[in-house]
Amino acid sequence: MNRIVFAVINDLVTDQRVHKMATTVNRNFGDVLVIGRKLKTSLPLKRDYRTSRMWLVFTKGPFFYAEFNIRLFFKLLFTRCDVLVSNDLDTLAPCFLVSKIRGKRLVYDTHEYFLGMPELEGRELVKKVWLVIEKAIFPHLTNIITVNQSIANLYAQQYGKKLAVVRNIAPRFTFTENKTREELGIDPDKKMLILQGAGINIHRGAEEMIEAMQFIDNAILYIIGSGDVFPLLPDLVKRYNVQGRVIFINRMPYAQLMQYTRCADLGLSLDKDTNINYRFSLPNKLFDYIQAETPVFASDLPEIARIVNTYQVGAIFSVHNPNAMANQISDIIFNDKLLETLKQNCKTAAKELCWEVEEEVVKKVYKRAIL
Repeated sequence: MNRIVFAVINDLVTDQRVHKMATTVNRNFGDVLVIGRKLKTSLPLKRDYRTSRMWLVFTKGPFFYAEFNIRLFFKLLFTRCDVLVSNDLDTLAPCFLVSKIRGKRLVYDTHEYFLGMPELEGRELVKKVWLVIEKAIFPHLTNIITVNQSIANLYAQQYGKKLAVVRNIAPRFTFTENKTREELGIDPDKKMLILQGAGINIHRGAEEMIEAMQFIDNAILYIIGSGDVFPLLPDLVKRYNVQGRVIFINRMPYAQLMQYTRCADLGLSLDKDTNINYRFSLPNKLFDYIQAETPVFASDLPEIARIVNTYQVGAIFSVHNPNAMANQISDIIFNDKLLETLKQNCKTAAKELCWEVEEEVVKKVYKRAIL
């Protein structure tokens, strides 16, 4: 039996892409072990494959990356494996070195255009270090996966490599119960908007959306999840006098979240084109909305717009102007005939935009890597 070892720097509870990949590989190709790190805030972990989480002395900064990569190198060096899987550039060096030392095959899954991360903006020395690592290793890779075609094209232009595209799409969701708005405490007489996700961060549209709520009559906005903008948003609610029209709920289990998503009239995806990764983002919430048959209102970013326009599941807006956003949203949510058409289109799209379809690409990549 093949032993496939995934290396990931994130907490294993929250990295759903790794979980879906590992589940598919474990079911089809052999015995999977996923190695990550454990934080004080890490939740208990239960998976159908094996996991190993490392406690680290450092949790951020250059000492954290150095400690993690050194620890990961020695752990991989003495762990039985046939295939190593590096998730993102921050695990690539130890995985590549061990693959060469031990003569093992390597799969690289880059979850974003790493050097375009907003965290690296203005940090030229740090960015240069990662660039040196990428340039030294990337040309030698043969099995490479990324999250969408735009990022695949960037790497192809830079390194002349063809990347397989596996979008980070959730599995087909089946509602085992259908809670009503009343059961969830949602006013049934108002139109419901929802903005959800674990990355609701500063300057990604939530601020403008709260301001826009001044101009949308008889509607309520639910913001559910987490992100660095969360502590700042209540002050905006007071500033724009939209108390009672914006509801905040912290992160919750996925099945529970989808009950709220299903009840919404419109799902929001509001990222701005402030850096290359936001420009080419394809957020999970877009597919969650579609699975819940909730029409989408999304910013005009190429990968998102391609989905929305191809499947006709919502509307695209081009400028983060609160008044204009409010007018466009109102035109959708108070047009019952349009909403019903969009919901039906979501229902059709959900059959194609699910992990069960996407994982066929995963199977092809790992079949090639293992053989």
